[in-house]
Amino acid sequence: MTKFKFLIAAALAAGSLSIPALADTYPSRPIKMVLGFPPGGPTDVTARMFAQAISEDLGQPVVVDNRAGGGSTIATRAVLSAPADGYTILYNTSSLVLAASLYKSANYDVAKDLVPVVRTAGAPMVVAVTSGFPAKTFKEFVDVVKRKPGSYNYGSSGAGTIDHLAPALLLSELNLRMEHVPYAGTAPALVGLASGDTQMMVTTLTTIMPFVADKRLRPLAIASPSRSGMLPEVPTVAEEAGLPNFEMTAWTGIVAAAGTPPAAVARLNESVNKALRNPRFVERLRAAGAEPYGGTAAAYGAYLASESVRWKAVIERAGVQPQ
Repeated sequence: MTKFKFLIAAALAAGSLSIPALADTYPSRPIKMVLGFPPGGPTDVTARMFAQAISEDLGQPVVVDNRAGGGSTIATRAVLSAPADGYTILYNTSSLVLAASLYKSANYDVAKDLVPVVRTAGAPMVVAVTSGFPAKTFKEFVDVVKRKPGSYNYGSSGAGTIDHLAPALLLSELNLRMEHVPYAGTAPALVGLASGDTQMMVTTLTTIMPFVADKRLRPLAIASPSRSGMLPEVPTVAEEAGLPNFEMTAWTGIVAAAGTPPAAVARLNESVNKALRNPRFVERLRAAGAEPYGGTAAAYGAYLASESVRWKAVIERAGVQPQ
């Protein structure tokens, strides 16, 4: 009887050690980081920076898998169809929450089908006007548009994109009316703005800088909580318009499929936060036009939930119909 009890106790002890032992083995093979954008763009650049940092910390290759198209839904579905084991993760942008309201084919619930890992970085968005627009400051811009509601246009890279919905939100907050002109991509939208076909655009800081440098476009305000080191003289929307805590950033993060082991989520979160505590990594990130975030998985989950509610309301107000 004593020997039998000893064997049971030994088995239980072995079982109690198995969970942390398994956790310690993650990752034991390469990790695939799926991205819903083509190679070479700003999101791809930052994704690869984080992939390299995670790889160096975890001692396993982190391979970026570009799955562009469908407003990032193709990439999201690729992650959801893979085993939920922490070896296939999604480097996501704000399109993750936008697509859920914009595409019938999305067919996923951010809160139920995915687990947050960490919010990684964000690119400040800038309110810019064509150089010939009769306003030198954001306050003057508001006054000009208010005097002639509906007489001016704003451009975007397409209906339902962040640079369509961001100005739609801004105009709604300020009770202003401008007409939306969608283009087939960011490049033609910027050309349309520079040529005066449209008068305003809200897009990322890095995207607009070449046009600011050659004075084809005039930045009026930064749509983030604080000023940018790249344009320190340009005030924030909050400063100029009296909108406290107003923020529009092209943010990014990492999520995984629901059911991914908590130990894997925690290890990935730890690895990203470690990179964001490295001054040299942060310097490289800022040089690429992004600001560091980091934080807990729970904090990112709360942020995803709030952004889902926020942008769903903007999409409905803007009258964008699901495709």
